[in-house]
Amino acid sequence: MIRLVALWLLLAAPAAASDGEQIVAGLSQNAVSITASFVGSEILIYGAVRRESPAPTGAPLEVIITVEGPALPQIVRRKDRRFGIWINRAEVTIDRAPSFYAVASTGPLELILSDTEDLRHKITIPRAIRAVGIAAEAEDAPTFVDALLRIQTDAGLYSRAEGAVALTEDTLFRADVALPANLIEGDYRVRIFLTRGGVVVDALERRIGVRKEGLERFFTRMAFEQPLAYGLLALVVAVVAGWGAAAAFRLLRP
Repeated sequence: MIRLVALWLLLAAPAAASDGEQIVAGLSQNAVSITASFVGSEILIYGAVRRESPAPTGAPLEVIITVEGPALPQIVRRKDRRFGIWINRAEVTIDRAPSFYAVASTGPLELILSDTEDLRHKITIPRAIRAVGIAAEAEDAPTFVDALLRIQTDAGLYSRAEGAVALTEDTLFRADVALPANLIEGDYRVRIFLTRGGVVVDALERRIGVRKEGLERFFTRMAFEQPLAYGLLALVVAVVAGWGAAAAFRLLRP
């Protein structure tokens, strides 16, 4: 009996998969190089919805795309003015927050994504931030998360672009995601979601490697792997630069 059930599941799985909608997607580039002249980049994310049967009727098809940078712990401090001086009065440590996060969609997220699916897949920016236990560090802990969102948004590191994904005939989609100049190195995760009626019906993940190249990579590796040599080199550069500036000033002085 068990063998018959296993055989039925094996035969039924391909048929069940063929009845659904599946994402076929690509990226304009899967690697970004950070050099001295790097001023940002733009990634084209494109794809199609593959079907083995006619598209379902009812709730319309929607597409959500996220691009997420490496997650890091973040310390958020609140400053208060005391006796005319701004000082740190409270701080919380957020366990993990994406260094970069962009969300693009075919429509308003509140209408095309349910809270349950957002909690499950962590699609929106607040859901992508892991802030477990911060309530014990400050009475108004949620305001620190709001402050982090505001700071990262102002720096161009967090963005939400509703309507930025173009969907043609419920089959072809594309979106352009801008990457700012202040990226950090690491693997950036690209996720694509198809939703109907707020429910995710398929998802696909890709990776983009962001790496420093040239002198930037050389100095970064030296700073971490040979900190003493890096410090001495920085000292020599500072001395030479100071001496050069002084010499130039003497030549220009009448």
